[in-house]
Amino acid sequence: MRVAADPPAPPRLPRLLEQTQIADVDCQDGATEIELTDADFSDREAGDLRLDTIRIRRVDVSGSRLRDLRVHDARLTDCNLANLRARGILASRVAIERSRLTGIELREASLQDLTITGAPVDLASFGSARLARVTFADCILTDSTFIEAELTSVRFDRCDLTRADFRGARLRRCEFRGCDLTGIDGVGQLRGAAIDLPTIVGMAPVWAAALGIGVLDEP
Repeated sequence: MRVAADPPAPPRLPRLLEQTQIADVDCQDGATEIELTDADFSDREAGDLRLDTIRIRRVDVSGSRLRDLRVHDARLTDCNLANLRARGILASRVAIERSRLTGIELREASLQDLTITGAPVDLASFGSARLARVTFADCILTDSTFIEAELTSVRFDRCDLTRADFRGARLRRCEFRGCDLTGIDGVGQLRGAAIDLPTIVGMAPVWAAALGIGVLDEP
């Protein structure tokens, strides 16, 4: 019997958090128990940054390089994380909604209890990352890479995974529902995943190519 993917745990956030101005945030020490809105941290560089129990709205961190980033109990809404480089990030109980993650680099990351909803995550890199209890819902993941990544209880709901790369990935209790898997690389690595029937039927040419099966024209 197939074991269903475990859902992500939501962020543990109080209803009200202290409103903080951008000048009050220390890019070296991080921030705890605050709400940050309408701030620009684009093209910054920082190390050992800690974000804990935080709500972030309309914040731009595009193009920044954040080393040794730690994020726990956070909700990000309408943010710009495009081309953010956060290699080796540790994140747990994080929800990201209606934000841009195009080109984000999360190689060698540890991502637990993460939910990403309604976001472009195309050209993203999750190479050699560990993902556990992660859900991508209504996301564009075209040309994203999961090379050598470890995925446990990862759910892809109504996502566009065209040309995504799963070479060397290891999947356990993962689910694909209503997804476009056209042109994915490493199709054999989907062993260990469950896929809904319409997606399986739509992938028939992909399965045939992976098995070296030719497709006959109708007489």
